[in-house]
Parts: sequence; structure tokens; C-alpha cells
Amino acid sequence: MSAPAAHATTAPAGPALSPGQSVGTAGRALVITTLTLFLLAGFGLRAYRLGAESLSEDELNKVRAVAEYRERGLTPANGEHPFLMKALLAVSIVASENWNSASPARQNPNLRISTETAARLPGAVLGALTSLLIFLVTRELFGAEVALLAAGLWAFDPAAIGFNRIAKEDSFLVFFFLLGNVFWLRGQKVAEEGSRKPEPFYWATAAAFGAMMASKYVPHFLAISGAYYYAFQGVPATRWRMGKKKWLVWFAVMGVAFVICNPTILLPGTWAEMRTFAGEKRIGHDAYEFLGHLYRNQMTLWLRGSPWYFYYVFMGVKLPFVVLAGCAAGLPLLFRRRLGDGRYFLLFWLFFWFFPFTFLGGKFTRYFTFALPAVLMTSAVGLHYLAGLVSERAGSFYAKYGLGLAVGLSLLASVQAAPHYRLYTNFLGGGEARAGTYFPHDEFYDSSTRDIAEAVARLAPPSASVASETPELLAYYLKLTGREDLRTVSLSDRAALRELRPGDQVVVARGRRYFSNDELTSRLDAASQPSASINLGRVPSARVYALDAATYPAFEEVVGR
Repeated sequence: MSAPAAHATTAPAGPALSPGQSVGTAGRALVITTLTLFLLAGFGLRAYRLGAESLSEDELNKVRAVAEYRERGLTPANGEHPFLMKALLAVSIVASENWNSASPARQNPNLRISTETAARLPGAVLGALTSLLIFLVTRELFGAEVALLAAGLWAFDPAAIGFNRIAKEDSFLVFFFLLGNVFWLRGQKVAEEGSRKPEPFYWATAAAFGAMMASKYVPHFLAISGAYYYAFQGVPATRWRMGKKKWLVWFAVMGVAFVICNPTILLPGTWAEMRTFAGEKRIGHDAYEFLGHLYRNQMTLWLRGSPWYFYYVFMGVKLPFVVLAGCAAGLPLLFRRRLGDGRYFLLFWLFFWFFPFTFLGGKFTRYFTFALPAVLMTSAVGLHYLAGLVSERAGSFYAKYGLGLAVGLSLLASVQAAPHYRLYTNFLGGGEARAGTYFPHDEFYDSSTRDIAEAVARLAPPSASVASETPELLAYYLKLTGREDLRTVSLSDRAALRELRPGDQVVVARGRRYFSNDELTSRLDAASQPSASINLGRVPSARVYALDAATYPAFEEVVGR
């Protein structure tokens, strides 16, 4: 490792690779204009028909927690998750209600903001702003051109957009992690240059990391920035040194910010909810469907749970091919000294995410939200290097055209997938024909429940029972249709299923296949045609069966055992 200079870990004009240098440094005005376009377009994609998909079971829990806060003040509702995200959801939901009660929305129903949109809007906003943070972090590490490319890849990546459009904590975690590291890397640069005091940047880092912890309880990710810091402490010329007293202040600032952003942590009931969750007592289903097979999906099962290659398959079929090509070129460069010491930050980031999540037995694709910026930054490094090779042989015009084309291909992929971005599958994965077949739980994510409820409301006789794997979510949408007379039960509850009679309804939703219902749903499929079929876009997503003379005997044979 080289001795620190003005900024120990950067190659200010871009990666320290001669092919990459030939691309040149974009003018400040062009960079600002392009970055602004990325931010606006990225937000537009994230906000486009934000309420087109139903709430998921997880999202409904967030909406209900907000309702409880508003009614009773701070409570341990949904206490296994931190408070910050739900606080922002509350602001968004209250603002949407005020807007809906205003005269323009009352006069024009098309201007009304749905609960789905209001719940997802904070994540969409922070997801779009994450492009700016990726730019700032990457600029410190590898220069403005690589930074601009990385920001564009995030702005238009279908997986990033899909993750930002669900009301879950992962987008908030990424935002505040990157915000903290913007200050962390700037503090490093200031300390090395000696131009001014770096302490304000240290305390800003600590505050951002407190907000990060108030977004999702994953303290081990602090090791990424910590490892990066300590990687330089053995170099005698390093000026970036905190010392014990500053570290104590740093952790104190982080703790105060954490409590301010997460006041429900002070409630005893919150700790009870966290213990229940940590003991894996909140797992409501017994499997996860991956590549057509069912796997037990618990963290503590390790290699006996979801396969170790889960996230590698995700990358292979869900990222645009140009991103994969950039990763293939960029990953080896992270091990070359000529790239500069900024590469250590990415290496630590990739290691501290991929190492544990490869072996943990519980996996969901949304967990990849945290790793995705590092993957896209690695891809940007690789694409920038490849553009340098093109520039040497064909001229800088073709190199810049190639970089623009790389971002454009990601944009094209997202435009074609909109508004159901999670269904995007690249040509290596089989394209639209294979959409929903790799990770159906996360690809569909209960998105058709509103349409299912409308179909059931139309078909079900008065006071009928409806079996599904999301009974509370279905009841929520049935209530909105006016069918509060219908009783919803779990498709995995054999005792409840034995009470069903001809005329009752059974919902088979893709992404909700489990060991507990696999035989039953297979028999229903073989016994008759569904009374209603629902699509998500052009992809089949759910079927509704009415128990009748054709289906009831097969149903009774399975549940009566």
C-alpha cells in the first residue's frame, strides 16, 4: 500500500490505469447537468405508477404500525424493525391524506394519492437521491468519470428501482450508509491535506451511521468503514488518525443520533418484539421457492437453507448484461495497485456483504439492495477501463459513446420492465418468458392482491370463506371492495381448511408456494380450471378456484388427512 498523500485512497482524475485515463475528465458543468438528469429521470422511473402494485404483507404491517402511532403515540408496533422508516412513512401518509382532502383531489379522483403510493414514496425519493451519494463516494475513490457512470447505472438499474419501490428498510439503510461514507471519505481527504479540521466530518459520519442503524439493525456493516480506516493506520505518513478520545465522541454522537431517529428503542415492548424476531419465531411460512424448488429459509440453517449461490444467480439473471460485463472487467482491477487505494473500500464492502450472505440460510432478494451499489461501482470501474481500451484504438468519441450506451441499455431495460421492475429478467435468464420463475416470492411480492380481491368479491357468494397465504392482506383489500362479509383463512391452516365447503374460494398466488400447500395447490390445478386468472403485467400471477363439484373432492381428500 502506498503512503497517503493529499487523499490517501484516491486517484483524483480517475482510476490509476492508463487505458482509463484516456477517456478524459468531463467538465464540471457537464457533470452537474448529467447528474441532475440522472437524478430526475431516476426519480421519474421510481415514481412511475408507484401504486400500480398492491401492498405486500410486509408493507401492510408498516402501514398498520403508522396507524397505531397516530392513534396511540409511540408503541412497539412492528418493533422488530427500527422506527426511522416508519416515521417517514407517517409523514408521507399524513401529507397524502391532506392532499386528498384538498379541493383539486376532491374534484379530480385521478389526482388522489393512494395508500400504496404514499407508503412507497419515501423509499423512492431516497432511492433516487442515492445516485448523488454514489457519485460523491465514487468520485472520492476513483474520480468524476467513474462516479458519473456509477450514478447512472444506479439511477436506471431495474433491480435498484424495484427495490426502491417497496416500503422496506433496505433503501433507507443504503442511503444513510452512503451518506455516512461521503463524510468519512471527505474527512480522510481533509485530514491528509491538513487544510482544515476534519472533526466536523467525523461527527457528521457518526450521525449518519446513527440514522443508518435506526433504519435497519445491521451493526456489522459498520465494519466496512472501520476496516477501511484501519487499513491505513500502519502507514507512518497517515494523518487520518482519530485517537481514543475522538472515537469515544464518535460513538457518543452515533448513539445520540440513533436514539433521536429511533425513540421506540426505549420501550420495553420493542425489545420483546426484537427477541421474538431474533428467535425466528416470526417466520410465517415453511419454505422459499427458488428456481422451481422449495427450500427452508431460516438464517440459522446456514448451508441447509436457501442455496449459497442464490445471490449469484440473482446477479446473473436480474442485472443488465452490460452491468455484468463491467463487473467481469472491474473485479480483477480491484486487486491491482494501479487502481489506487480507493479499491480497498469496495473490497471491504463486497467482502462484508457477500461472505455472510452467501452462507446464511435465510435469503430474500431485497437484502441485495445493500450490495448493489458496490456491484455497480465495480461495474463502472470495469466499463471505464474498457472505454479506455476503446479510446486507445478507436478514439475518445467511441469510448464516450460506449459509456453512454452502457447507461442507456440499463435505462432501456427499466423502461421495458416498468412498472413491474422486479419481474425484469435479462436475456441470459430467458427474458420475459422466464419472468417470475427464479425468485417468485420477491418478484411478485403480493403485487396482485388488490386484483385478487376484486375477483373474489365478484365471484364469492355471501359470507363465503376465502383461503389464501395472505389472509390479513386479502381481508384488507376485500374491505376496500365492500365485501366485509367474507371470511379469510390461511391456506396453510389445515384446521381452518377442513371447515371450507362448496362455494368457498381458494387463492393460489405465485410466490406463495410452500411445503404446507404444495400438494393441495397441485391437486386443484389438476382437478379443474380456475374461475379467475390474474396477471401482473403480462405475467400470470394468481389463480382463484371456486370449490365446486369438480374441485371439492380433490380438496377434501388432501385437507381431510
